[in-house]
Formats: sequence, structure tokens, C-alpha cells
Amino acid sequence: MRRSVALTALALLALPASLSAQIVLSANDGKQVRPGEDPSTRTADSVSVIDLRSYPPRVLGQVAAPASMIGPPASVAVARDSGFALVTAAQSLSADGKVEPAMTVSVIDLADPAHPTVVQTAQAGPGASGVAINRAGTLAMVASTGDDSVTVFAVQGKRLTSVGKVQLAAKARPTDVAFAPDGATGLIVAQGAGRLIPFTISGTDVKVTGEGFAPGVQPYGVSFSADGRFAYNTNLGGNPDPAGATPARGPRMGTITAVNLASGAVTPVEVGYTPEHVTISADGRYLAAVVHNGSGGAPGSPGYNPNGSLQVYRVAGTKLTKVADAPSGAWCQGALFSTDARTLLLQCAVARQIEVYRFDGKSLKRDEAATIRIDGRPGALGTALTR
Repeated sequence: MRRSVALTALALLALPASLSAQIVLSANDGKQVRPGEDPSTRTADSVSVIDLRSYPPRVLGQVAAPASMIGPPASVAVARDSGFALVTAAQSLSADGKVEPAMTVSVIDLADPAHPTVVQTAQAGPGASGVAINRAGTLAMVASTGDDSVTVFAVQGKRLTSVGKVQLAAKARPTDVAFAPDGATGLIVAQGAGRLIPFTISGTDVKVTGEGFAPGVQPYGVSFSADGRFAYNTNLGGNPDPAGATPARGPRMGTITAVNLASGAVTPVEVGYTPEHVTISADGRYLAAVVHNGSGGAPGSPGYNPNGSLQVYRVAGTKLTKVADAPSGAWCQGALFSTDARTLLLQCAVARQIEVYRFDGKSLKRDEAATIRIDGRPGALGTALTR
């Protein structure tokens, strides 16, 4: 049996990038309980490795590792060769059972995907959230909400060495960070400041280069187009209120914005209440948005809805055209496309499962028989091509 697993691992290492990118990591938060739930329902945090190379997807292996679903679904980054991954945890459980801020970054070795291993635990800032690895696999960055910083790590031999921090203004609250495809630039999502802040890279030196873009209220996560000319992000609070208007009460209509990075033009699209995640297909043709839609609240609470929404848009620069929309489970978090864009995975926390959808370019259909059950609450996921 062990020899069979070893052969599987060797076969994965020999795969071209398009196929090795079908190895998915899901970060699962076992400590998060909903109001009214007994704390005894808590489980250990974990990271699951899912094989998306064939259908239906299946879990290859799992390892105990700190994870957090509170924060953007961008707390997983997989190296371009799928040899290792980084998983952050914005929260941990104290000895007396209280959830508190954490700054953990776990390095997970994927040489044997059926037996993932935590090979290093590093520290970023408190509230460690969005994480990214550059395409060369030599640099990583982690956004931390608790101290308004982005920690920069040099990567060598699947080990992290802290080489500095990008310190933002007080209350900037960075939630995510992403490298542009050119490897020399990128964006920080500063939720508190309401901006996408550009940076440049020289070796391991990272510097902010200007005030950036104002995409909307409470930006959350960000993805680049394949050519690096555009960025797409979610805004929990949607469009800003008109000047002089009384701020809206209750749930706000969230948006996705498409940003032309050369001109600075920002194009918003209203998608629903609390857009959690935005992800781009490998061919750049489609964008998927995960919309919370009040589904994580208690029945009867303001804005409550028993279902979220998974939406797919056709992408043409800053033009986003909706082509499919399907009701999802509740309190859903991260999503991603298979390399051929025909399958989507969607993490849903209330039911502790990953839903599987089929996409034919025109419609989305959930395959309930293919659902993947998870012990904890899945809160972030990624492949080698999603960050």
C-alpha cells in the first residue's frame, strides 16, 4: 500500500503544471462555532488535499494544522509546482476555550500529497490572513489585520525566513495580498482604508508605490488577470454612499470591481450581500463570485437567507457579464475552477462540506452526490494557479 502511495506521489511530481494544479488545498477551521452551538462540537483545525484531476473530486490526504475561516478565503497559497503550500491562521483557541488573534503561517510539504506534512511554523503579524507566493517560489507575503502590516518572507528549500515588513497606516487593516504575474509588482487589499495599494519588488525589498485604487467599501480579496493588466476584487460594503447621503443601515449590497491598472478606471458590479470570494479560471475567461447572502446568520435575523449564491461571469477586461448563478449552501467561503473550468468547488461552512458544481459555459449545476464532507468548517482553498 505504501509503495502505491509513493508511486502516486512520483507521478504527481512528473505532471505538467496544468495537471499538478489540480491538487487543491482546503483549510478547515474546527474551532469556529455558531451562536447556540455546543463547544463540544469543535474539532481540530486541518488542511485537506483534494484531487481534482478526475471526476468526482476526492480527498487524497489530510494534516492537522492551524486554520481560520474568519478572514478572506485567501489564507491558502500553493507553490507553482505544487511542491508546498502556505496556510495562515488569523485565530487560535486559547487554553480556556476562547478564540483569540493568531499570527501563524504553516509550511506544508506536498511531495507526497496523500500524506501532507507541516515542515515549519512561522510567525507573521496578528490576524494573519491573505497569503501569496510569487511564481518563482522565492518570495511570500502575508497580510495581517491586527498590526496593519504585510510580512515578507524569503523562501528557500520549502522554508520561510522573515526578511521585512510593509507597514501601512493605522487602521488600514490589510486582509489580502497578491503578486502580479510579472513578479515585480502586486497589490495589498487595505480593507480599513478602502483601497488596493500597489507595491514593487526588488529582490526581497518590497515598497508601496502610491495610494492605489478605491474600489469600494470594505474591499476584501483580490485576483489578477492572467496578463496582469486588470485586478478583480470583492467589496463587502459595495459602492460608497453618495456625498452627503445618510449611510445605509442593515446589510449593504456588495460588489465586485474590475480595475484597469493602467488607467485606474474602476468598474463595479453589484452581486449581493457580502461577496466573500472572487476567483479567475485558468484560461482567464471566467470569474466566479461567492456571495454570502445572509446565509450565515440565525433564522429571522436581519438579511437572513437560507442559501448563498455562486455566480459565474464572462470576463473581457473590465467588462463582466453574468452567465450563470446557482443557489448554494450556507455561509460559503472559497471557490475555485478546475483547470478546464468545467468543475467548481465551493466551501460551505454551516454544513461543513465542499460542494461540487458542473459548468458548461452557460449554466451551473450542483452535483450533490459528489459533495466532499469535512470535519471542520472549510474557510479557504487554492491550487497552484489560483494565487
